Parts: sequence; C-alpha cells; structure tokens
Amino acid sequence: MGENTIQNNARFNTCIELPPQVNSPGFLNGENPSSKGLLKNSLPELELQMIMIFGLSQTFHFVFKRFGLPKISSDILTGLVLGYALVDDKGNPINERLFTPAGEQIIGTVSIFGYSLFLFLTGVKMNIGMISKTGTMAMTIAVGALLVPFFCGLITKEFIGESLKPQDKDELSFVFITQTLVPFPVIASQITELNILNSELGWLGLSAALVSDLIGFCLTASFLMVRVFMESKSKALIDSAATIAYTAIAVFVIRPLMFRIIKNTPEGRPVKDVYVNSIIVLAMASSIFSEAIDQQVYMAPYILGLAIPDGPPLGSAIASKLDCFVSGVFVPLYVTTSVLRADLRRFKFDNLMTSSIILVMVTTVSKFIACFMSCTYYEMPMLDSWALSFIMTSKGIVEIGLYTLFRDLNCLAESTFNFLIISILATSAIAPIFVKFLYDPSRKYAGYQKRNLMHLKPDSELRVLVCIHRPDDIPAMINLLDASSATKESPISVYVLHLIELIGRSSPIFISHQAQRKRLSEVSYSQNVILSFRLFENNNWEAITINAFTAVSPPKLMHDDICTLALDKLTSLMILPFHRKWSLDGHVEFDDNMLRSLNSKVLEIAPCSVGILVHRGESGRAGTLRSSLDAYMYSICLIFLGGRDDREALTYAKRMARESSTTLTVFHLVPPEEGEVEDDRKWDLLLDSEVLKDVKYNSLSGNQQMRYAQKFVSDGSEMAMIVSSLVDEYDLIIAGRSHSIGSHQISGLDLGWTKFPELGVVGDMLASMDIYGRASALVIQQQATDDG
Repeated sequence: MGENTIQNNARFNTCIELPPQVNSPGFLNGENPSSKGLLKNSLPELELQMIMIFGLSQTFHFVFKRFGLPKISSDILTGLVLGYALVDDKGNPINERLFTPAGEQIIGTVSIFGYSLFLFLTGVKMNIGMISKTGTMAMTIAVGALLVPFFCGLITKEFIGESLKPQDKDELSFVFITQTLVPFPVIASQITELNILNSELGWLGLSAALVSDLIGFCLTASFLMVRVFMESKSKALIDSAATIAYTAIAVFVIRPLMFRIIKNTPEGRPVKDVYVNSIIVLAMASSIFSEAIDQQVYMAPYILGLAIPDGPPLGSAIASKLDCFVSGVFVPLYVTTSVLRADLRRFKFDNLMTSSIILVMVTTVSKFIACFMSCTYYEMPMLDSWALSFIMTSKGIVEIGLYTLFRDLNCLAESTFNFLIISILATSAIAPIFVKFLYDPSRKYAGYQKRNLMHLKPDSELRVLVCIHRPDDIPAMINLLDASSATKESPISVYVLHLIELIGRSSPIFISHQAQRKRLSEVSYSQNVILSFRLFENNNWEAITINAFTAVSPPKLMHDDICTLALDKLTSLMILPFHRKWSLDGHVEFDDNMLRSLNSKVLEIAPCSVGILVHRGESGRAGTLRSSLDAYMYSICLIFLGGRDDREALTYAKRMARESSTTLTVFHLVPPEEGEVEDDRKWDLLLDSEVLKDVKYNSLSGNQQMRYAQKFVSDGSEMAMIVSSLVDEYDLIIAGRSHSIGSHQISGLDLGWTKFPELGVVGDMLASMDIYGRASALVIQQQATDDG
C-alpha cells in the first residue's frame, strides 16, 4: 500500500505492507532470514531501536552523573548522537532497515503516548492546594519569572523582527513564548535530582513553579487557540467552549467522584484496582479529546491529573502503577526520539538564527535577573538567590515537547529547532552544577552551639526528638521516654516526628498537629501515633509535653526533615529506631536498608546528640516490669570505655537513674596497664574521671540504685565475652558509639570488621545475630561541634 510520508521536510512515497508483520518468523523456521530481513517486522525493529536508545543513554548517564549532570542531559545527548550517526549529509537514513518510515511512526507514537501519561502523572502528583498557601515571596518570584521575560521577549521580538520576513517573525513568537514558561515538571525534576526537595530552597522553587506553570499552561493553550482562530473563527469558538466544558467537568464531576472513591476505601486499605485502571484508561481516552479540539495531545490528560487528589490512597495507587515505567521508559524514549529530529550538520546562520539566539539570551537572562531581584527583595541570602535563579531558568522535557510540536507543525525552521535543542542541553547541564556549588542544605546544621546532654543545666528541660517509622516503634519509644525520669521539676519536651514515604505526589508535606487537636478525627496522617503519645502525655501530666509532626517525603531526603526539626526546636537529643526488627524467638523479621541509610545520614549531619534504639521487643524484663511494678527494679547497664560519646551516654543514664524504680550499673572497662599517655589522651582521661566521680561516690556509699564496677580488659575478645554475659541481666544497655582514640579494650574489633558501623563496636555486638538477649540497647553519639 502506498503512503505519502514527510521526513526532514521532504515528501516522498513509501510502501507499507498490510496487514503489517509484527512478529518475526525467526531464524530457525527454515526460511532464509536475509530474504525478508528480521527488521522488516515492526516488533524486532522497535525492540532494537529501544535497545540502542537505552544502551547509549545509560552509558552517557553512567559517565556524566559523576559530574552532577541530570539524566535528561544524557537522553538529549543520545538523541543528538543517534541523529548524527543514523542520517547522512543529505538528511536520509543511513540504514533504512533500522529506522524505516513505518518504524519511526511506531516509536514516535509510543513516545508521545508515554509523554501524555507522564504529564497525566505529573498532574496527579501536583498539590493544587499549595497555591492558596503560597506566600508573597513565592508568588512574586513566580509572576516575575513569567512576566518579565515575556515582556522583554515581546519587545525584543518586535525590535529584531523588523528585518525578517513575516513568516520568520511569526516563528520567533513560538520561541519566546516557550522560553517564557516555567514548567512545574521541569523544576520538580531538577529539584528532585539535586536532592533538595525538603530544603527551604526546594519548597520555594516548587511553590513558585506551580503558580507559574498554571499561568503558563493557560497562556500556551490560549496561544494555540489564537492560531486556530486565525484560520477559522467558528472552529476556535467551538474548541474554546469544549475546553472550558472539559475543565468544568474535571473540576465539578470527576474530582468529586475521586473523593467519593477515597471515602469508600477503608482506612489503611488500598484503592480497588478497578478504580485505578479505569482512571488510567480515562487518561488515555482524554488524549483523543485533546486532538479533537485542536489542543496539544497531553492537555486533557494533564487537566484530568490535576482533578485527582494527590497522595494516598488514590494518587499514590496511580503513581505506584505508572511511575516506574513512565519515568524509566517512556520519558527517556520521548526525549531521545524528539531530539532525533535535530541534525547538527544543518545549522544555517542566517538572520533568523541570529534573531533566535538573541531572543533566547534575552529571555533567559531577564528571567534569571527577575528571579534574583525578587529573592534579594525578600532578603534571601545571596548564594541561595543565585541558586534559585539557576533552578527557575532550567529547561527540560516540556520545552522539548513544545519545540517538537512546533517543528512538526512547520512552525519552526530546522536550524532554529537544532539551536533550541542545544540551548536546552546547555541549561539542563549547567544549572545543576552551579546549584550544587552554590547551595548546600546541610551547612545550616553546623554545630556552632552546644546542643547535647552534658551541657544541659541540672534539672533544666530536656528536649528530645523521637522518630517513628513503623507502628512497633511507638511502644519502644514510649517505654524509653517513660524510663527517662521526667518530673514536674525536670520536665521532658518530646517532639514526635512520624516519617512517611512520599508516593503519589511531587511536593513533600510537613504537618504540625498542634493546630489539629480539636479535630483529631479528621486527621488522616499519623492518627495512631498522635493518640498513643497524647495518652502518654496525659499519664505524665506536667512532666511530659508532646508535640507531634508528620513529614511525607522521599526516603533519601528524610534526614533533612529530622535535622531541620531538631535544629528549629533546639533539641539536645534525637532518638532513631534501629533498622532491624526481631521476632519473639530471636529471629530477624525484617531489615530495612532504607532506614539504615537514613540513620547513617543523620549521624553525619545531626545538629544535636543522636541515639539509636535497638529494640528487642516486649519479651524481656521490660515487658514484665510494665505488668508488675513491684516485681523488681528496672535495670539499666552502661558500658563505659571512655571518650565523648561514652560520657554523653553516661549523662543520659544518670538522668534515667533518678527514678526510684530504676537501677543503674556502670561497667568501666579499662586496660590492665597503660604506658606513656599522650596529652590528648590525658585530657580525655581527666574528663572521664570527672563524669564518673558521682557514680563512684554513690556506689561506695551503698546506694543500691547506682553501682560502679571496674573490669580490666586487655583486648576485644575479652570485652566481647563481658558484653555477651550482660544481655540477659538487664532491661536496657547503653553505650557510646565511639570511644577514646587508641582504646586497647576494642583492639581487634575495628569498625572495618563491624556489621553495623553506625552502632560502633559495642552497639554492633549488642545487635549481632550471634548475641541474642532480652535487653534492648541504646547507642549514643554526642553532637559533633566545630571545636571537636
């Protein structure tokens, strides 16, 4: 069957076999494969094209990610390389079997279909409610980043367009309109790849981009509608009415239906697959509606996505179905196939090209200056202002999609399209490098002030941050706080942070539940956590104060939520749950490597002291204690080797020992004899002696609540035997994470041989599979300050 095809702006005839051959008969069916060719079948051709694209893209990304370049830069470069390698000087395919006209249509259709799903998913993840909460600073940046380059570009276009043909002048309109936009998907992707989603800069960038994107979306739709109006006024009116009607249906019909689906879903249960699949099918069908009303193919899916509530349970269910395949397959495929249209050998430096370069530079620089001036007006730090300006001027997949659309509609010349793709590659590569150089979100955690237990005044308020990931973390943390000897004279202020993985939304959420006390039944997040800790607060009235928070964020950025809250609330100690959970018979139920990585990051940048709680469940002595307070005393053991972390651990243990029903035993493990001691070591020994003084005094005076025992240990093996003998004798064992430099007690047990370096040598023994006992363990690291 003959068909007219346009390729590289040239029209020619191709022959397409109907019905098309999808599957190859293979090499082993007795036929000569060279007679028809394996790639004459559409499926093998598509598979080979995708292998080439993903293979080259992953190779580039493997190299460039070490220099901080985002994934989209590798995808763009892949399209440029393949476009250069597979097309000759005349613009014809070098290998017509590999990229046949029919094959190009198939992979193009797949990529556009994937891009429609990508924008639908972006709409699902967007929280429209953020607009009402956007502050004046974000609103100013959003409006400035959109309107300033718009008017600067408009004036520049009129000025430089006087020497151009009317057709070329119209082409500049498409250039500066697209350059004006600040697409939310591009900014969100940039912020996510920079790992600053939870930072103040990330929040500000997302808020500003959301406002700019909605204004820009309306601007782009109106611009396309004006083009239709110039061709047919009646059709433009019909299309405008259809667009408004579709938007109204999405807002007043579809969105209430989505909330009804959520309401009919039992709390804690997933949304039924029939609902999720129906919504995805509806998103696919909506693309047809976009084409029918002369809008971009992804306009209707994007609006539909905005009508779906983000986050759990519905938004996260849709995201979990689509996110992996859309982000990992469709997006790189769309970027690469779009860039394949560019031919680096076809640059034509005429007046149009020069005008396009000037226009792109003017709009980019004016947008950068507008963002920077808006930030400085609100007294944002200089480096942060520069960083945010680079983020807001980034380009990405949305601009590629618009330029590709305009090129396919013959609204952009080929040389102009080539230059615009190069400009997108430049901005997407340069912006992240500068942002990483200018902005470090962890620098605010620098320890200039001492926020640890040792420097607290006697009987002053102790501020503790506890982190909750799973339901079983709740009783473990409450038991530890209950044993911390809170009184009216020496109260404890507890900041409870419930950490939830971000799924189904693009913006993180941080909720303070103090304002929601009167309507707790309406709170969908952290209800069990809040109720449990408020009950604990009521049972310890005036001694314990509870402040609950919820953070919904990506796991790799949760450390920023934890450290920011600790910094804002001036806490002296934060307690993290250990990543491993044991069953009642001592077997490991699960290992959460994400949680382990999170704990390690917190230990590196924490603005206060950190404790990791290794909870052994309620099968031990602590469980018996809770059922019968008179049966025995709650027993705590502290293993002391010396050093700042051990001194911090002992300070917390002595606070716990104030409780009349608690006993503390300090095992001071010392080497048999020590030769000449260095000056630093002498100072450490002096500080150790000072913090142990009252423990020794109470033990010698016959105080049964506080005992001191000194044991001589020559190496790590002897210490391991002592530790293993203690795990069944106490309810809680406390230890420091690190010890004095050159401690002979741990010789042979270097951190290089430990399985859990985040726990230190002693903590690693207590969490080991080889040692199972009833005692839980608390490993403490003192705040790292600049003075060492």
